[in-house]
Amino acid sequence: MSSIFFPAQPIDGGITAPDGFLASAVASGLKPSGLDLALILSEEIASAAGIFTTNLTVAPPVVISKRQLQDSRGHAKVIVVNSKCANACTGEVGMTAARETIATAARTVGCDPKHVLVASTGVIGMHLDSKKMSRGSQSAAQQFSRSAHSAAAEAIMTTDRYPKEAAIQVKTDAGNFKIGGMVKGAGMIDPLMATMLGFLTTDAIVDPVVLRRALTEVAADTFNAITVDGESSTNDTVFMLANGVSKVRIDETTYPSFVNALHTLCEGLAKDIIRGGEGATKLISIQVTGAETATDAKHTARLIANSPLVKTALHGADPNWGRLIAVAGRAGVAFEPKHASVRIGPVLLFSDATIFAEREAEAVNYLHRPELEISVDLGTGGHGQAVVWTCDLSEEYIHINADYRT
Repeated sequence: MSSIFFPAQPIDGGITAPDGFLASAVASGLKPSGLDLALILSEEIASAAGIFTTNLTVAPPVVISKRQLQDSRGHAKVIVVNSKCANACTGEVGMTAARETIATAARTVGCDPKHVLVASTGVIGMHLDSKKMSRGSQSAAQQFSRSAHSAAAEAIMTTDRYPKEAAIQVKTDAGNFKIGGMVKGAGMIDPLMATMLGFLTTDAIVDPVVLRRALTEVAADTFNAITVDGESSTNDTVFMLANGVSKVRIDETTYPSFVNALHTLCEGLAKDIIRGGEGATKLISIQVTGAETATDAKHTARLIANSPLVKTALHGADPNWGRLIAVAGRAGVAFEPKHASVRIGPVLLFSDATIFAEREAEAVNYLHRPELEISVDLGTGGHGQAVVWTCDLSEEYIHINADYRT
């Protein structure tokens, strides 16, 4: 059977836009003030998938949630996420705290403990207060609603400037399904999956294996294609739940439409992380073409996106294309300088060993925009290409991270 492509439309509602999902958020006392604990509930046991940090310093919530997904064979009912405390580098005490969080949530919502997932974000090396988590979880469980999606997105923030959420709907011949999501992330962002905390929901029927396949496929070009500072955290996690309430089954026919919608949603959320990055004033798209392989292109784009010299130049609206070429030359991939080229927006500044200095004023004007496109062709004649999104590097980033913990 051939696949049929169904377009997606944005809708309101964040993670509770899909039918059968509820959320809640409370101030548990982990933060001095404000919301700091969120719960996401599927009224039906849902298919579940997760992708996690590649950092070898792995926080207990990541370790525990991986086991939960294995033990449940890819199913879950509730996700508990807290901010302020990452519960990382906390040893067995941290593992116990994560297990206690799961046990409390299971009792409170009335489900099997294996159907609870946990995530934490905040300061590394701080013990998670189990009593505050327990009281907060019990309070949050009494406040589930579809209208709490924005409060939940606020509760998971750390240095984020604003909550980040989105939702999308796909109309198919078999009915409509929705996908919702929320993310947090502003610093320690680099594409080594997962890059941040993210939570996605859908009311489509999706087998756990298919859900994992779709999430992994989409993350490669969205959540794994952003960087704020080249740092990978100890807690990076993206979860997705599919409860099937819409009765629309994702099979080989509908899979392309499902992945397209998920990609659209996740790309928007990923870019939102960059817009709200620590000290960010510009969203920057780094496109690398003319590479021998897509892997070479992505590696080079990521190096350019993480270069302090490039990021500071773009912050100051300096069209210093030489810094871009220099990074491309040290990327360790096939590179032909005599055929390479650099564009800042529509302005070609360097091509085939020719310098167009007279165009720099036009490039300066372009660089004052809040959203920029930078293009580098490696000159190999290959068809490999990739895009990585990043932000500029400003003084505010230094101020935020100089006293983040104190």
